[in-house]
Amino acid sequence: MNGKEEAANGLSAAKEISCTAAVAWGPGQPLSIQQIRVLPPREMEVRVKILFTSICHTDLSAWKGQNEAQQVYPRIFGHEASGIYRVVESIGEGVKDIKEGDHVLTIFHGECGECDYCKSKTTNLCAKFRVDPLRSVMRNDGKTRFLTQDGKPIFHFLNASTFSEYTVVDSGCIVKIDPKAPLNTMTLFSCCLSTGFGAVINTANVHQGSTVAVFGLGAVGLAVIQGAKARGASKIIGIDINPDKRIKGQTMGTTDFINPRDIKTSVHEKIRDMIEGGVDFSFECAGNVDVLREAFLSTHDGWGMTVVLGIHPTPRMLPLHPMELFDGRTITGSVFGGFKGKSQLPLFVHHCMHMEGVKLEEFITHELPFNKIDQAFELLIQGKSLRCLLHL
Repeated sequence: MNGKEEAANGLSAAKEISCTAAVAWGPGQPLSIQQIRVLPPREMEVRVKILFTSICHTDLSAWKGQNEAQQVYPRIFGHEASGIYRVVESIGEGVKDIKEGDHVLTIFHGECGECDYCKSKTTNLCAKFRVDPLRSVMRNDGKTRFLTQDGKPIFHFLNASTFSEYTVVDSGCIVKIDPKAPLNTMTLFSCCLSTGFGAVINTANVHQGSTVAVFGLGAVGLAVIQGAKARGASKIIGIDINPDKRIKGQTMGTTDFINPRDIKTSVHEKIRDMIEGGVDFSFECAGNVDVLREAFLSTHDGWGMTVVLGIHPTPRMLPLHPMELFDGRTITGSVFGGFKGKSQLPLFVHHCMHMEGVKLEEFITHELPFNKIDQAFELLIQGKSLRCLLHL
């Protein structure tokens, strides 16, 4: 049912609605599939009907409660927005670029288009809508748009909270896309594909003939591989302790695979044996500081670049000595692949839909009904899925 049809059936921006959501009541506890109340959007907010959502490792680590500062409950997780494909249900006052019935993605790293960051050509940060895992309420009034049936607040997550049939987001965190785009693969653009592919083309600017090492072959790592292949990298080395990732990596574009458990030397020494001096670019997608050090040491002195993409819940600091940076190697982070979400993401989506060799379907390894979300989490924990698409 599209936005107009829903409005004709009594839904409007002036009314709250009831729907089903997966609510987290504590770290690691099974998600509760229950009825919640979703309040109407306020000024510059949008209420969206979720059609598909999927689970990212960021959702997994937050659900486990690995970072105590993020332990706010009850809470609705979900931000994929690694691409959630949605139909707009109602809009708040002041929203001009989205209308009811549009097909959209929510993005966890938004763009207001007005602040100094958004006006800068050198960053994709935003003063208002940059990703903030500690934020659990809406910006307008510091309150939630989710309530339990008896009126208690349920908190938000990563500007999105997509584990719900309906969600409310700031207008800076929603992107209109082509309604002809396939529903299932569009979920990838809200997080994993944009993050990994974008890190290659925006952050690192990998060029024809480059050598690349990708540490961690989850969905983001495989998106990096897709980007490196599209940029014409001459050698793409995938590194993962899961032997099953060898075949998946080859499907996406790796030329070589290293399982750290199968070698007697360190990974960076193995890579330097394969490529004299090391690779031009390395991408750390595992969220492990020891892996990060290996990624850094695997790059060539003088020009090697390491891009950090993994989420690091541990309080451990970077395992680098300052003098190690004097040899010309660099290390940098990349958020949302360097994309300005609202102004650049629609073009990237269009580009990928028409680019040969971008295998969007390969990322979606499982599909389940929404009420099987705990099973989807377990598939991710066991390393059996990249993205499990949940149908709402």
